[in-house]
Order: sequence, then C-alpha cells, then structure tokens
Amino acid sequence: MSIRQWWPKLQPSTQRWLMDNNGDVIPGGIVSEIVAAGGPPTGDPWWGDSMEAEGPVFPDEAIDWIEETANDENPK
Repeated sequence: MSIRQWWPKLQPSTQRWLMDNNGDVIPGGIVSEIVAAGGPPTGDPWWGDSMEAEGPVFPDEAIDWIEETANDENPK
C-alpha cells in the first residue's frame, strides 16, 4: 500500500511527529500505528533500516514525500 493511502489513517499527532522528525528513527509505537493503518511491516524492505540507525527509518522517497506534505506541496 502506498504512503498516500495509509498516511490519512494516521492520527494527526503521528503525522505531525513524522513531519517534525522526518528522517529520524521511527519509534515502535509509531511503527505499530503505520502497520495498523496498512503501511509496510517492519520486515518489509521498504523500511530503510540503515547501519547507523538504531531502528527503522523511511527510505529517501518516503522522506521526500513527507517533506513535500509538510510543506503543502502534495496535491490532495
């Protein structure tokens, strides 16, 4: 499922956290909410679990999408 499909299912506070902390390691509670909303499970290669990170992070294209959304650059 695309980020465009599950993003609206997240709580506004979760969306705000993801925008404010874009590119950071995603806490377990937020990962669980993303999975419950239909996003990728933690074992999915969509998650960019990098060597430097201490947990799951979004891949570059998702980080870009979230940044565009935060800046109101994505069409509805």
